[in-house]
Amino acid sequence: MWIDTHCHLDAPEFDDDRGGVIARAHQQGVRALVVPAVWPAGFAATRQAAFMAGGAYALGTHPMWLDAAGDDAAEALARALVIAQEDVRCVAVGEIGLDFGVPNADRGRQVALLEAQLKLAREHGWPVLLHVRQSVDAVLAALRRIRVPGGVAHAFNGSAQQAQQLIDLGFKLGLGGAMTFERALHLRRLATHLPAEAIVLETDAPDIPPQWRYRTAAERQGGAQQRNEPAELPAIAQTLATLRGWSLAQTAVITTANARAALPRLAAFFSDD
Repeated sequence: MWIDTHCHLDAPEFDDDRGGVIARAHQQGVRALVVPAVWPAGFAATRQAAFMAGGAYALGTHPMWLDAAGDDAAEALARALVIAQEDVRCVAVGEIGLDFGVPNADRGRQVALLEAQLKLAREHGWPVLLHVRQSVDAVLAALRRIRVPGGVAHAFNGSAQQAQQLIDLGFKLGLGGAMTFERALHLRRLATHLPAEAIVLETDAPDIPPQWRYRTAAERQGGAQQRNEPAELPAIAQTLATLRGWSLAQTAVITTANARAALPRLAAFFSDD
């Protein structure tokens, strides 16, 4: 089976056909979806989407939603985690992290929120789902100050040295649709040479579409869609298998085991059969 470790199934892009999206994923063998929240006002929708898919979820505030979430985002997460402690489907704190690619990003506020959420993850003993766009070194610094039980660095595209530092801190690295582009030479080298036990698969649906779903800006203006779906995961996995010289079956076994190691609560409701 396949585990999509990062899928925003609660996104409005899926509102018209969420049931169909789930059915297509299951038909492709994607048995587990992990749905990360992006802000407290969406926690209920995140849980509902995960339940609808028979999947798992994570709670946290994404750095790009910092302003929308407001100054009490950490307090709202603290309250939600107390309740979620009893819910086996809540498997991590996330999506949290830093995004220094945002124009005029308030880095100080982002770091403060990340550290507050890391402290909550440490308090509850949960792994985290990390957003690390153009910010890997700053995220690593925060992780060294506030140690958590590992997790996944989502959509990783940093250096080999940064990858190893995250691995040393107990993290797996999420690879997805960006890896399918032949011009993504750096990412494809990483995918080829990372330790096998460090790799998990994700779609980030509806975002980061694979090469075959990508559309140019002109095509999008003309109405062409580029929505990604969790059903694309096995095809994305084929790129990883080709790069590594693995069979598709090997790729499924390895990445599923890695996802369960990164997010131990997944094992409570996803069997091997």
